[in-house]
Amino acid sequence: MMNIMLLSVSVWSGAEGGTRDLFHWLSAIIAIPTVIYSGRPFFKSAWAALKHGRSNMDVPISIGVVLATALSLFETVTHGQHAYFDGAVMLLFFLLTGRVLDSMMRGRARSGVAALLKQSAGGALVRASDGTTRWRSAEELAPNMRMIVAAGERLAADGIIEAGETRIDLSLLTGESAPQKAKLGDKVLAGTLNLAAPVTVKVTAAGPDTTLADIARLMEDAGQSRSTYVQIADRAARLYAPVVHILAFSSFVGWMLMGAGLHYALLIAVAVLIITCPCALGLAVPASQVVAAGTLMRNGILVKDGSALERLAEADRVLLDKTGTLTLGRPRPANLDAVPQSQWPVLLALASASRHPLSNGLRKALEEQGVAVAALDEVTETGGIGVAARWDGVPVVLGRPGDATTGHGLMTSFSVGDSAPVTLRFTDSLRPDTQETLDALRKLHMPPSVLSGDRAESVAALSGPLGLDAQAEASPQDKLAAITTLSGEGYKVLMVGDGLNDGPALAAAHVSLAPATASDVGQQAADAVFMGDSLKPVATSVRVARRTMRIIKQNFTLAICYNIIAVPLAIFGYVTPLVAAIAMSGSSLLVVGNALRLRSAAR
Repeated sequence: MMNIMLLSVSVWSGAEGGTRDLFHWLSAIIAIPTVIYSGRPFFKSAWAALKHGRSNMDVPISIGVVLATALSLFETVTHGQHAYFDGAVMLLFFLLTGRVLDSMMRGRARSGVAALLKQSAGGALVRASDGTTRWRSAEELAPNMRMIVAAGERLAADGIIEAGETRIDLSLLTGESAPQKAKLGDKVLAGTLNLAAPVTVKVTAAGPDTTLADIARLMEDAGQSRSTYVQIADRAARLYAPVVHILAFSSFVGWMLMGAGLHYALLIAVAVLIITCPCALGLAVPASQVVAAGTLMRNGILVKDGSALERLAEADRVLLDKTGTLTLGRPRPANLDAVPQSQWPVLLALASASRHPLSNGLRKALEEQGVAVAALDEVTETGGIGVAARWDGVPVVLGRPGDATTGHGLMTSFSVGDSAPVTLRFTDSLRPDTQETLDALRKLHMPPSVLSGDRAESVAALSGPLGLDAQAEASPQDKLAAITTLSGEGYKVLMVGDGLNDGPALAAAHVSLAPATASDVGQQAADAVFMGDSLKPVATSVRVARRTMRIIKQNFTLAICYNIIAVPLAIFGYVTPLVAAIAMSGSSLLVVGNALRLRSAAR
């Protein structure tokens, strides 16, 4: 486009005769291949529509581009004064710009289901009836087989523990950060992680019958049940295309009846087709979406799908997961001062010897205090029990305080020698700005509540002080059912979650957000991902989305006003195809300029 515009400068400056013809031919050499290649998306779409006996916006676009190019070539061959190659290529440039912006916002297709299924192990070591063992892929596993699951290994199938005792990390399925004790007769699920000790598991469900596969199907069904997003511009185009055809044809016929001649009548018709080109209409949505997405990105929010902005603006109810969403998902000791500071180096040494989530939280807290690690001897870790060692010949233990954890949240105990053990309680801190964000959501008329797979005690301890209604111990199916119920009541739900157990809910909600610390499945299922520890981006994204929709409506108003003014001028012969292309480009720039106001929308 810019090369042809540059060549046109000489003609605009008054070049005559052979000089003018030379620049027209140079423009033709560049423009004709450009039009043929760059116009293909519009030509193919127009031809497909016409073959089925209907019209779309690409039909008048194609007619306008082809006629402008053909007339320009005719003018060049006959040594005419005017050629409009620059107008035709400029038209394609702005149309393709709109499509590129739209494509950027649509993003890549979600691969959440594939990411989910990757969480299951590829196979398991199976013990036969004669005592021999053999590795079998997940596809070969069947009910009644016996898997030997080592510590640190994920389960490849659902089953029941037949031998051994361990602790299972269920965070992938329930969001619960504390590992759960699993003993003889307990049910264990594919995708969960065996943390402590080897166990023998009798397979009850494998392959497509596992709980993990059920969740994958729920996500897929929820994603398919969402109605397809149709842009406002596309809806308007259904009426716009036939109107453009009628105006251009009427202009041609009218000028022919007035005796203007075929050439001039065609020129007017082409000008009408170009000036009514829906560039501004086509840019109204994607330009606003791209600017809004950039604004959100600068505020730590990655929007994966432009339609999410429209759905965010419509949301009127918020459901939030607990662990990893409202909280940081990083347990911290709440009563570290219960242990004498002289024993902190010993406590740090024991915590450093384990990879248990509570040990990790304890280690980080002590390291932040500048504690040095004590020298320990005979360090051993017993799965599900804790870490034991000797310190200057005195036995020291960091481990599980009996069964007290079942009803009292996260805790561990620390003992030195024969002294009474000290119980260390842990808290999972709220995200920064949580209360401010909840208040902002209420002001936006979006009442928030908690929907969590965690135990009722830990959920109540968090939701109560925040003044939130809560549903605890919710399975993925329960979360999906809760959203379905709210949707049936007319609510448009914004789901904020991070775990695998949130995947179906994130996919089924009207719109969804996930933190950057979320599982791969959570990030893939969500419409947007926010960075950092703060919860503030949740409210920010809603505010920006609502302002984006206001800007989009303004852009449509601008595009309509442009046509009301420009079309009559073209019909009455006051506009050439080149002037029409410039006017069309000006309206597009006006729409883009209005969209740029969204750069400050997050303030």
